[in-house]
Amino acid sequence: MRYTTSLPHAVKEEEYVRIPVSDGTHLAARIWRPVSSDTEPVPAVLEYIPYRRRDLTSVRDSVHHPYIAGHGYACVRVDIRGTGDSEGVLRDEYLEVEQTDAEDVLAWLAEQPWCDGRTGMMGISWGAFAALQVAARRPPSLGAIVISSFTDDRYADDMHYMGGCLLSDNLAEAGTMFAYGTCPPDPALVGERWRSMWLERLENTRPWVLEWLRHQRRDDYWRHASVCEDYSAVDVPVLASSGWADGYSNAVTRLLEHLDVPRKGLVGPWSHKYPHLGQPGPAVGYLQEVVRWWDHWLKGIDNGVMDGPMLRAWMQESVPPSTSYEERPGRWVGEPSWPSPHVEPVVRPLGRHRIGSPEEWEEGRAGEEELTVRSPLSVGQFAGKWASYNAPPDLPYDQREEDGGSLVFDTEPLTERVEILGAPTVELELSVSEPVAMVAARLSDVSPDGRATRVTYGLLNLTRSGDDGPEPLVPGRRYRATVQLNGVAQAFPAGHRIRLSLSTSYWPLAWPPPKPVLMTVYAPASTLTLPVRPTTESDEVDGAPFGEPEGTEPIRTTQATPPEQRWEVSRDLVDYQSALEIVKDGGTIHFEDIDLDVHRRAYERYAWTADDFTSARGESEWTMEFARGDWNTRTVTRTVLRCTEEEFVVNATLDGYEGENRVFSRTWNERLPRDLV
Repeated sequence: MRYTTSLPHAVKEEEYVRIPVSDGTHLAARIWRPVSSDTEPVPAVLEYIPYRRRDLTSVRDSVHHPYIAGHGYACVRVDIRGTGDSEGVLRDEYLEVEQTDAEDVLAWLAEQPWCDGRTGMMGISWGAFAALQVAARRPPSLGAIVISSFTDDRYADDMHYMGGCLLSDNLAEAGTMFAYGTCPPDPALVGERWRSMWLERLENTRPWVLEWLRHQRRDDYWRHASVCEDYSAVDVPVLASSGWADGYSNAVTRLLEHLDVPRKGLVGPWSHKYPHLGQPGPAVGYLQEVVRWWDHWLKGIDNGVMDGPMLRAWMQESVPPSTSYEERPGRWVGEPSWPSPHVEPVVRPLGRHRIGSPEEWEEGRAGEEELTVRSPLSVGQFAGKWASYNAPPDLPYDQREEDGGSLVFDTEPLTERVEILGAPTVELELSVSEPVAMVAARLSDVSPDGRATRVTYGLLNLTRSGDDGPEPLVPGRRYRATVQLNGVAQAFPAGHRIRLSLSTSYWPLAWPPPKPVLMTVYAPASTLTLPVRPTTESDEVDGAPFGEPEGTEPIRTTQATPPEQRWEVSRDLVDYQSALEIVKDGGTIHFEDIDLDVHRRAYERYAWTADDFTSARGESEWTMEFARGDWNTRTVTRTVLRCTEEEFVVNATLDGYEGENRVFSRTWNERLPRDLV
């Protein structure tokens, strides 16, 4: 990244501003704005998240907020209620109070003497969720939003459930927020109130996984704040981005298809990162594009920001399987609209362990084949994370071991290059042996030497495949089911094969069904549809459409103790116990400008025994420590999720420490019925 030292405007920073909201609570903000805004008001841009602006996001914030402020904006980074130095308690994600607080903040910003009355919202992940959800509420000052790595559908396409299957990230994210929601404010800012504010958080928090497990099907809990319920509610321009390695790769194209406002989409090869910090690379000059967006929609500058394609996407070249990549080779392609007139759905029938040609589909179906699979619990241990966070390496590894427990279909070696852009779908005619069953569908690029790189995948809880809501399956009855895979842009070279793999479990990425399932797939009544982008099609972008990543120089930190990163799969062939263990320990970071030491450590463990589907067990444990001089606090949170055939079992603990003294402790032990999951 190129750090910019010369900006159009000199910037002043206000490190701690208390913003009142309607119920009297005060939210903590950091504000960067042009010095000239004292006499020449500017638009304000809000980033609104629960991840602690004073320390945990301060390095990232220091790269982009001063940069945008230096181009003529007041950039405002607010801690959501109950986090960082804001008052109150954070009780769950995307609650009504969170959104009304955001509306109050926008109204406050619009009234400040340094603001010209126009506002925007930007963010990644929670910040992008917040911007999109608040936009649907139409606050009067809001003129545009810029969002990265988000969803418009909180049930069907978030870290909780995928195709009605319970994701292990549901537990992992609940563990993350259990930790973040119980951290103390900084006494250097809030004074002696810090202890009472902290104890209020400790006393009023609950493990969010309990609430998320109470809603195992799409209901009003998930419909709330899901913009897909009414796209017409959004009436401001939207610049949306994500990455193919992220769990949120689908929402960009859905917004392009369904919104009726000026909109642009960008999808690169990245994991869960802002595009100017994108990993795997190449990262792009995203902040320049953001400034152009604000210049046009908040300042009315005619700068051609809407010229060019509606969607820019990184067409990924074939790569060997790896759990991480520095760069993904490829090129930018552009589409004038979405759905694109250039993308053709090509249907291929499934045969006995083969994917037929489009010509075979057009000529009609041959005699029926019955193919069966009953996957072991080990299928999925090389699946990587639902969303790649790029630390530790968390992308899927070589799929050949996974394929050993799956039903596999291959094309013949390709005689010419094939490129796809969009979401492949698998249409299955099938029967199963149990009333609750799932199917995982994986698309892989198989090189001539046999290595298989997963390109995309999809999950479906088969009890959710009908139109009448979840209902138990009748063993032996034939069903039609459609599995939509995640969207992707991928090239398959000549000489390679395209592989479809089907399994009846995908643990630990998704929680397994109550019992092992024998699934019968009937071919060629089952098909694979690929969104083919002809290689003769113009890319509609000018070579490299983005500049080099830019930003302002980050604040200074020191690595006081070393980090630890671990991702290990283990198997014991004596008692048949297996586990996936993940350690994400950032070590101790010293923030020099505020003389603060911060230590974060996350540990996850997913275990199982042989093919006992009720032995599946997930664990998330976090340690968060903040220290300055004599002030030292630490929270340790631990959540364990187990199951029987009928129930989920949650055991959780929360401990708060001042120095070596434990000042708070609570335990939860709850059982929740499985709802055809």
